[in-house]
Amino acid sequence: MPHNRRTVLKTTGAMATLLALGIVTAEQAQAVGRPGFEARTLHDALRALGAQPVSSDQVAIQSPDIAENGASVQISIASRLPNTQEMFLLVERNPFPLAAVFVFHEGAEPEMQVNIKMAESSDIIVVAKADGRLFSARRQTRVTLGGCGA
Repeated sequence: MPHNRRTVLKTTGAMATLLALGIVTAEQAQAVGRPGFEARTLHDALRALGAQPVSSDQVAIQSPDIAENGASVQISIASRLPNTQEMFLLVERNPFPLAAVFVFHEGAEPEMQVNIKMAESSDIIVVAKADGRLFSARRQTRVTLGGCGA
């Protein structure tokens, strides 16, 4: 996406406001330009995370078996791994698979609930980073009406 002066000023101003109000932390603000969000394939998005995750039953994902509208699919994710620092939410068949990144400070419960857009039926992957290692869980959700285009 090309950046013009107006877009950069609006984005920078909005982020500064969120930081000043304490809505986002400095770490979260730095994640905005994080590699992986521009990846067009699941493989490229996972590669941007730095390592191949290992499947783990300590990472949980809840999503509907069938979502009637892909424009708003409610997902719950959690990690029972000690020292979970980050969680990544990916949707395999979306135009941009990396949908969200969550950063957890020490003492925070690594659990999130979020609504995402899904282009079509797909696997949803959650990757948790704990003690520098990546762990994942995967769940398929069928979409009857797509929510985002290519």
